[in-house]
Amino acid sequence: MDSRFFSEYFSSLNNINETWWSNFKLENTAITSPLTQALNDLTLKDSQKLIEGTWSKPDSLTKIQMEWWESQMAIWQEVITYDKKTSPVIQPDEGDKRFLDPAWDNDAFYNCIKQSYLLLNNKIQQAINDIDGVDDKVKERLSFFSRQALNALSPTNFLMTNPELTRLTIEQDGVNLVNGLKLLEQDIESSADVLRIRMTNKEAFQVGKDLANTEGKVVFKNHLFELIQYKSLTAKVNVTPLLIIPPFINKYYILDLREKNSMVRWLLQQGHAVFMISWRNPDASMKDIDFADYIIDGVIKATEVVEDITKAKKINAVGYCIGGTLLAASQAYMIAKRIRNRIKTATYFTTLLDFSQPGEIGAYINNEMISAIEQSNAQKGYMDGRSLSVTFSLLKENSLYWNYYVNNYLKGNNPIDFDLLYWNGDSTNVTEKCHSTLLRSLYLNNKLIDPKGLKINDVYLDLTKIKVPSYFISAQEDHLALWKSTYCGALNLSGKNTFVLGESGHIAGIVNHPDRQKYGYWTNDTISKTPESWFDKANHQTGSWWIHWNDWLKKQETAKPILANRFGSKNNPVLGNAPGVYVLQGLPIVQETI
Repeated sequence: MDSRFFSEYFSSLNNINETWWSNFKLENTAITSPLTQALNDLTLKDSQKLIEGTWSKPDSLTKIQMEWWESQMAIWQEVITYDKKTSPVIQPDEGDKRFLDPAWDNDAFYNCIKQSYLLLNNKIQQAINDIDGVDDKVKERLSFFSRQALNALSPTNFLMTNPELTRLTIEQDGVNLVNGLKLLEQDIESSADVLRIRMTNKEAFQVGKDLANTEGKVVFKNHLFELIQYKSLTAKVNVTPLLIIPPFINKYYILDLREKNSMVRWLLQQGHAVFMISWRNPDASMKDIDFADYIIDGVIKATEVVEDITKAKKINAVGYCIGGTLLAASQAYMIAKRIRNRIKTATYFTTLLDFSQPGEIGAYINNEMISAIEQSNAQKGYMDGRSLSVTFSLLKENSLYWNYYVNNYLKGNNPIDFDLLYWNGDSTNVTEKCHSTLLRSLYLNNKLIDPKGLKINDVYLDLTKIKVPSYFISAQEDHLALWKSTYCGALNLSGKNTFVLGESGHIAGIVNHPDRQKYGYWTNDTISKTPESWFDKANHQTGSWWIHWNDWLKKQETAKPILANRFGSKNNPVLGNAPGVYVLQGLPIVQETI
C-alpha cells in the first residue's frame, strides 16, 4: 500500500466523521434513543430472570459449560494436529453463506476462529433455551437480541478475521476500503437514527419509467391516497372490478415492478379491470391520522370511487399484508355501521388478523418498548420509514443487513441493480397515531379478533360478521406474517374461506409470476381447525398460485364480460398519469400541503 491509500483512506474517514456529527444530534441517535434505553433496561431485567432460573437449577448451566469446554478443547486439538480428514466439531447451519471462502476450512487459523465462534453462538442459545422456570416471552427476547449481538460480532464482519477481506485488501492495495468508506458516508447522510445500508443502486431505476410503468390514470386523490385506474389490456373485462389495497407501510409498486414480474399487468391480461390505492407518504402534519382514517377515508372511499367509475355494485378487493388487515377491518366497520358493503370477494396476501403469534417482530412487542417507540415518534410526528426498514432487515440480519455491510463497506463493491431491492429501500413513514394503534391494539393486545375489542368511532369491529368468500394466500417461509398465524386469523371469518400456502417468503412468495415457473404452492379445499391438520392433507402444486387464484375469481363471476371502462367519470375525472405523485415522495420527507 502506497501513501495515496493512507491519504485517501484517512481523508474519507475524516469526511465520515464530519458527516456523522453534522447529520446526527446526540439526542436523536439510536445510542441515546428512548427505544435503546428501553431495550437495555428490558434486557437487563430479562437477564436477571435468566440468572435466577439458573440458581434454581444450576446443573443445567454447568452441563452446557462443560459441553462448551470439551468442544472448544476438541477444536484446539483439531487445529494443532490439523488433519483435514478429521470431521469438524461444528459446521455452519445449512443456508449460512458467511463462511463459503475455502480458507475458512483450509486455513487452521481461520478454521479455529470459525468453529469457536459457531460453538459460542450455539451454546449461548442453548443456555437461554434450556434454563427452566423462565417465561417463554423472556426467552424469546433474550434469544433474539443475543442472536443479533452475536451475528454483529461475527468474524466475517471484520477485516482481520475474514480471510477473503484480508486477501482482497492486499490485492487491491486497500482501494476496497477507500471505496467502502465513501459508500458509508453516503449511507450515513441518507439514514435516520440507525444506519440503513443500501441494498441496490439508488440511481438504477426511476419510478414511473423503469418501475410502476403500467399505463393508467389517477382518477381520485385526497389527503391519504391516490387511486389509479389501469388501462385494460383486453377488449372486454370482468363485470366485477378488482381493487388492490397495498400496505401503507410500503409503496404499492411491489405489485407493478417491471413487465416481466408485474402482477398488475398480468391481471389486466386476464381481463380484470384493475384499480390500485397509492398511499401518501406521511409527514408530521399527518401525525393524528389513525387506523380509522385509513378505513373510512381510505378503503371505503376507494370502493365508492370504483363503483362510480365502473357502475359495478360489487368489487373484488385484495389486501396485501397490513392492507389485508385494513380490508377485513373495513368490511367489519361497514357491517357495524350498516353501510352497503361493496365487497363481493376478499383476497388476503400474507395477512395477519390474529396477532397472537407475530413472529420475531414480537421481540419488540411489549409495553416498555412500545412506550419508548411512541415517545420517539411523538418528537417527529411519525415512525420514520428508514428506521422501520432497518428493523425489518434485522429480522434476517445475516442475509439482509450484515452481508451488505461486508460487501459495500469492506469489499468496496457497489450494490447490484435489483428492482425488488430498490423497492425495499424506497421506504414510507407511518403516522404517529396509526403506528401506535398497530402496535398496541393489534400486536400487543390482539383486539381485532375480539368482537368487543377494537372500536372505530362508535362501533366495534366484529370479524365474525364477514360472510363474503375469502381467499387467503400465505408464504411458507414468511418471517413477517407467519403462515400458521395467518391461517388462525382466517378462522375468524364466517364466509367460505379458501387457504393457499405458497413457497418462499413474504415478497417472493407473492410476486411469483407464472412465466418464471419458480415457486409452487399447497392447496386443501377443506378448512381444518388447525394449520397443522390443514397442511397434513394439503396437496403440492407446481407453478404459480396466481393461476389458482384467477380461477377462483372466475368461479365467483356469473355475468358475462363487458366492454372495458373508460378512464374516470364525471364525478371522478382523470387527474394525471400513473403512477401519480404520492408514490414519488421519498425520505427524508419535508412537510407539505396538498
